[in-house]
Amino acid sequence: MAGHVLEISDTTFDNEVLKSQKPVLVDFWAPWCGPCKAIGPIIEELATAFGDKIRFAKCNVDENPVSPGKFGITAIPTLIIFKGGKNVKQITGMVAKSKLEADIKSLL
Repeated sequence: MAGHVLEISDTTFDNEVLKSQKPVLVDFWAPWCGPCKAIGPIIEELATAFGDKIRFAKCNVDENPVSPGKFGITAIPTLIIFKGGKNVKQITGMVAKSKLEADIKSLL
């Protein structure tokens, strides 16, 4: 399943993210958000590189307002890495691929 970024919703969030056996990086984004569009391809590349160790998911905040609200997300893009159902790393805004790679490696 390497290279696959799962689209998740408020209804699938708990099962796909919080109950996942693997860590999950969730990209909270919106179609109108420029930085979200810029970080999207980076997330895809990381999913290809790390897809066997960590799951990657996207949550459209416009269509799914409950999940971002639960985690206090006020700006997008926000990336949260969940491990064992807990928020272990939160990154807000556009960041370099190398920074994201380092954050992912530090949690594996």
